[in-house]
Amino acid sequence: MRSLEDLLRLNKTIRVVGFDDAPFQKERGCPVNISGIVCAKTRFEGMLWGEATKDGLDSTQVLTKMLTNSKFYPQTHVVLTDGIAIGGFNIIDLPLLSKSLQRPCIAIMRKLPDLERIDKALQVFSDYQLRKKILQRAGKIYAHDKLYFQVAGCSSMTATKVIDKLIDQGNIPEVLRIAHLIGAAVKTGQSSSRA
Repeated sequence: MRSLEDLLRLNKTIRVVGFDDAPFQKERGCPVNISGIVCAKTRFEGMLWGEATKDGLDSTQVLTKMLTNSKFYPQTHVVLTDGIAIGGFNIIDLPLLSKSLQRPCIAIMRKLPDLERIDKALQVFSDYQLRKKILQRAGKIYAHDKLYFQVAGCSSMTATKVIDKLIDQGNIPEVLRIAHLIGAAVKTGQSSSRA
């Protein structure tokens, strides 16, 4: 499979999977559905649907299985996640996800996270040190126009170019916009206004 750098240089189509959690209940341990959208650049090509645990520790494993067990995996060049956690504080181990999938992984954030506030919230968990370590493994937060990102498996420069290619309209990659809309529609009967 060609690298992202080669695809960008040759102006080839980038196939991406974007994961976002659907609306979920507040109780810790409840199931959280995950919408996985597959796009060729910004064109919708398919969908995955999975389930993780609210405030659990299974997000990395769930995302890995969702993609590797799908027909879309061999053609996928890059993976995007909406944020660094699924269902509250089920934190994604970004370097492990990239290593397990053998693909670059980029966590997209609409605003700069308040790390002090997040750290304080994590302290209620008995496994606080583990969660803090997983969060720190995601590495440096980079700014990109109107969003922020963390990346594993490729350089921040490559990630920036990829993000540019994957935004159609608005401020976030189209694959995450669709994942958000579909996740909300499946769980509540209609898509939400914020995508």
